[in-house]
Amino acid sequence: MKGSSILYGLTAAELRSYTEHGFVVRQNVFDGHECDVFRSAAQRVELKLLSDTDGTGLSSRYPDYCLDGNRFVDVQHVTVQFEHGDDARQLRVVEPVNDVEPVFDQLIDDARLCEPMKQLVPSDRLGLWTAKLNFKHSRVGSGFGWHQDAPYWIHDSAHVDKLPNVMVMFDDATCSNGCFRVIDGSHKAGCLPGCDDGRQLAGFYTHPDAFDEDAQVLIECPAGSVVFFDPHIVHGSGVNASGLPRRAMIITYQPSGFATLKSGAIRNVGE
Repeated sequence: MKGSSILYGLTAAELRSYTEHGFVVRQNVFDGHECDVFRSAAQRVELKLLSDTDGTGLSSRYPDYCLDGNRFVDVQHVTVQFEHGDDARQLRVVEPVNDVEPVFDQLIDDARLCEPMKQLVPSDRLGLWTAKLNFKHSRVGSGFGWHQDAPYWIHDSAHVDKLPNVMVMFDDATCSNGCFRVIDGSHKAGCLPGCDDGRQLAGFYTHPDAFDEDAQVLIECPAGSVVFFDPHIVHGSGVNASGLPRRAMIITYQPSGFATLKSGAIRNVGE
């Protein structure tokens, strides 16, 4: 990973765009070799959690549970979400993934992410809030419904306004493989009301009457690109109908000295 440099900071135009729209995209931040390293690391995570040929897969040692009919396993403080469907074996999300794979723990400290985040938190010293890996497997990768992050976190953090995210794309992201999408400017409304349709997690999905879906922006960009986005912006993704995966890691930063979401440990950046 490259060393720290203020040269990675957001420009005045990027900061204005982030303030106005709730997100900003930088293309080709990481090169092809680095993306290969990230993709290999994602495969190691999946093998470590799923391999059951000799009974050593971590997820097989812990009880599973269902939310809204979908399977989850908590491997100590790491939550493993499986793809939707009764027989699904592929992983959907692992959080916090940096506690499973060292490559992803190192990525948290990369100046290309940290320097812009110091401006967005804002804080001269950063800590980690959470880091998750989205697999979005080809053909079976399910979509994420419209939601905000802040309502997930508001009971665990007193500073949800200081929890900006960055998504690092390991693969090319297109409409056909379920690219990330946002509702332009929706962050300005703060926490919006959730759904009330009877699902167990209904309240964590933003009520469709609370935002204008016509304002959505599809973030199609090449592997190695990053998207910085506000914790209040309404966002989601489509299903992966293509033959190509769309893996990505989302890292959420906060001021240093505060506990992480899942483990409660303090993980300061660059220390």
